[in-house]
Amino acid sequence: MSASAPGTTFIILMLPFLAALIAPWLTRRLGHNAAWLLALAPLAIFIHFLGFSAEVANGEIVTGGFKWVPSYNVSFSWLIDGLSLTFVLLISGIGALIMLYSGGYLKGHENLGRFFSFMLLFMGAMLGLVVSDSFLMLFVFWEMTSISSFLLIGFDHTREASRRAALQALVVTGGGGLALLAGLLVIWNITGVTQLSLLLILGDDLRLSPFYLLALFLVLGGAFSKSAQFPLHFWLPNAMEAPTPVSAFLHSATMVKAGVYLLMRLNPVLGDTVWWETILPVFGGTTLIVGTLLAIRQTDLKLMLAYTTVSSLGLLVMLTGFGSEYAISAAVLYLVAHSLFKGALFMVAGLIDHEAGTRDVTRLGGLRTAMPITFIAAMGAAISMGGLPPFFGFLAKEEIYYALWATDPWSLIFTLVAVIGNGLMFVIGFAVAIKPFFGPKVETPKHAHEGPALLWFGPLTLTIVALVAAILSPFTHQLISSPMASAVAGAPETVTISLIPHIGAALALSLVTIVFGVLVYLKLDQSRAAIDRVLIAIGWGPDRGFDQFISGIVRLSIAVTRIVQPGKLDVYMTVTFVMIAIALYAPMAWYGEWPSMPVWPADAQFHELAVFAIALLGLGAVIYARDRLTAIVSLGIQGFAVALLFMLFGAPDLSFTQFMVETLSVVILALVMTRLRLTASDHRSTRDKAIDMSVALACGSGFGLFLLSVTQQPFNPYLSEFFAAYSKIVAHGTNVVNVILVDFRGTDTLGEIAVVMVTGLAVLSLIRVRSGFGNGAVADNDPDQREEAR
Repeated sequence: MSASAPGTTFIILMLPFLAALIAPWLTRRLGHNAAWLLALAPLAIFIHFLGFSAEVANGEIVTGGFKWVPSYNVSFSWLIDGLSLTFVLLISGIGALIMLYSGGYLKGHENLGRFFSFMLLFMGAMLGLVVSDSFLMLFVFWEMTSISSFLLIGFDHTREASRRAALQALVVTGGGGLALLAGLLVIWNITGVTQLSLLLILGDDLRLSPFYLLALFLVLGGAFSKSAQFPLHFWLPNAMEAPTPVSAFLHSATMVKAGVYLLMRLNPVLGDTVWWETILPVFGGTTLIVGTLLAIRQTDLKLMLAYTTVSSLGLLVMLTGFGSEYAISAAVLYLVAHSLFKGALFMVAGLIDHEAGTRDVTRLGGLRTAMPITFIAAMGAAISMGGLPPFFGFLAKEEIYYALWATDPWSLIFTLVAVIGNGLMFVIGFAVAIKPFFGPKVETPKHAHEGPALLWFGPLTLTIVALVAAILSPFTHQLISSPMASAVAGAPETVTISLIPHIGAALALSLVTIVFGVLVYLKLDQSRAAIDRVLIAIGWGPDRGFDQFISGIVRLSIAVTRIVQPGKLDVYMTVTFVMIAIALYAPMAWYGEWPSMPVWPADAQFHELAVFAIALLGLGAVIYARDRLTAIVSLGIQGFAVALLFMLFGAPDLSFTQFMVETLSVVILALVMTRLRLTASDHRSTRDKAIDMSVALACGSGFGLFLLSVTQQPFNPYLSEFFAAYSKIVAHGTNVVNVILVDFRGTDTLGEIAVVMVTGLAVLSLIRVRSGFGNGAVADNDPDQREEAR
């Protein structure tokens, strides 16, 4: 393990956020050409982290960072190994191309600068997530991806569909983020570490813990929601309401792969258990099949690709949890291949829409001559998606079958799932690459022609990279595949797959996949109609279930609000004091620790008895007062009696404060009451009086018992001795009470003064009111409002 220069890496990681700040200003001056300058930020990140590739290829783990909250062992730290480095290179490399593509796609858009800012914020959040070593840093960036994707999905906020899709993505992924936070806290509690680099060596401790399942389910909740695993898959296709550059980035290298990243990162510590190797393959395989079937149903190019992203994420989850020797290598290869071909195909779909005016595959055809560069990029990406040589997708598909094939029933089931899923993805890949470009020329809403370089440069580059990476597979494996597989497996792994196919079951399964894909492609329209009929017959789905869930939450909230917020002050006051009484009595009743009743002192002096007598007389006066003003003045008697007790028992400062507070309270209350048009006497019913009396007695006796419990505990003189010893030395004051108020707890005192000031302003507002209840204009004319005033 080696350390990187913290300053340089930190600045590099902050580049997207800094670029996001200047993007609007830069766009106002350069227009869409600002994309060229803004793309330099992810390009610089790519180049910087590419410099770690030699160390990582040699098995090194690069760490660095800063102390954040040292008392809790929380740091802003990063971990760079084969897994995080591969993700960083994909995010920054594809991100640079997406920035250029965005400039061409949204040229002339009035909010282009804002869009650039959101994209860079999204990129920075994803980069921070995949390099995070600290649990807290991981969670912060995890949630930041949800927030920034919300902004991007809802970018066209004037459309209801965009707003709904953005809210849906935020609710699902945000809820998963809370589950992840709880999971990280459980892992912290089990292992006592807050950094992933330390956690990776404590796998046995975590797996043997009785809380392992709790940690596993919470982590899976976060990962499955982020990576759209069935039945939480519905938010991802709906996110296609975002502009196409967002879709291309979201599906190829960013947020949807965050869940897969998390599972791969935690595989060494949560994996290798029956639970892990059962849950992940089952949910991943189900997602794979559901996603491909739903993709066949679509005619919108973006939705076709979106549902295959759902299926691809399912395949990655299935491979991550499968547990065979080569499954991790297959997952690694497929993740890289998917990022390349899916990013290219999404940009192709957007390019077609931009130049032809539609994404409906049934309304497209014959574009090959009008858009030759786009066609080349699309065909190369489709070949890779279909798992055909000589592209990188072929290596991934061969390794998948090599990893899954075995003769036991479990392996046979998931091999069949992989064949069906890959075959249907083959269909979609070539449907996107062939149907818009071949066949007779179809009249489109716009006159189709090749797009500008900003639009075709990205997909063509990704297609070429997929080709070169496969041809130079030994070099690719040395720098990318093997280090990443080693990080995911938690042990050294060497990936050796090449363009020379495996002679055996893997090659046979590949041929079966191709034949199956070709047959379905030839019957694509019939397959689409059949799936559509089945889904219509089923009717209900998770997407509709989400709407029902949100509607139910809203109705429940309204019902609860009507109960707890009826709009009546007396109800609020009663509930508040009832809860105070419960809080006072419950601990004493639960533990059976009631205080001893006080004994009247035999040596009580006459003047002390007189003070108690005054207090009792004041209490009687309050209870029997016939108007509110008399009750207010009588209430002040209680405060003055307490102030006298303070004075008699040696606390003149406290006594003086009590005198002032009581005087001001009586005066202010009297002034307010005289300005409000209230009835002279109490009109409460006997039932209301009984309830109020019971609550008052419960609170009063509860406080009394509580104070008795406190005073009957052994006195700890530590604080008294501390303040007596240090008031003069530290605060240079001899009046200990004043020193405590002004120096030791000066901020608290400032807060109390602020509260008094705000209260005084509120009272002043009540006194100076000249309308409504204040001058009686409404109260005199409206019986309901007069009753409310009472």
